[in-house]
Amino acid sequence: MKCLKLTSLSIAAIAALSLGTIVLLAQSSRRGEASATIGSAHVSVDYGRPILRGRDPLSMLQSGQVWRLGANTPTTIDSDHDLLFGNTRVPKGKHILLAQFVEPGKWVLLASTKTYDEYDSGAKIAETPMKVENGQDSVNQLTIKLSANGNQGDLEVSWGTSRLAATFRVAE
Repeated sequence: MKCLKLTSLSIAAIAALSLGTIVLLAQSSRRGEASATIGSAHVSVDYGRPILRGRDPLSMLQSGQVWRLGANTPTTIDSDHDLLFGNTRVPKGKHILLAQFVEPGKWVLLASTKTYDEYDSGAKIAETPMKVENGQDSVNQLTIKLSANGNQGDLEVSWGTSRLAATFRVAE
């Protein structure tokens, strides 16, 4: 009986380790984090960092399509103070960040309560326009940067030659 329990436990442990390895292999993109102190708020963004691998994924998006800003698990923004995307308040805490390709040269940064797979416009908390530029150098692995200018935060997404930037503020 002891031998049977030990064998069953061993099989369960091996299965759990194998499953964990499969999940890690399936999520091949590394995670990245950007953080900044903006005014009196600590703000951080956690995101997947896909690699181009000869592709230009952003050029394949259709007008109106929502992009999850990274890879694997959703990109999140976490703040210990309320933020303002335009004039709309985003409550402190953790929220999903997405980007919507509106039309060539026009993108919108979205804060949502639901993940990309579940996204619907009713889940949107706020949105703010994104400035679109083309860089001279290509960035092979998606990078998000946060920077502060007083009470204003700047979020910049770089991938390939695309540069998408949005500003937000810490709510008073």
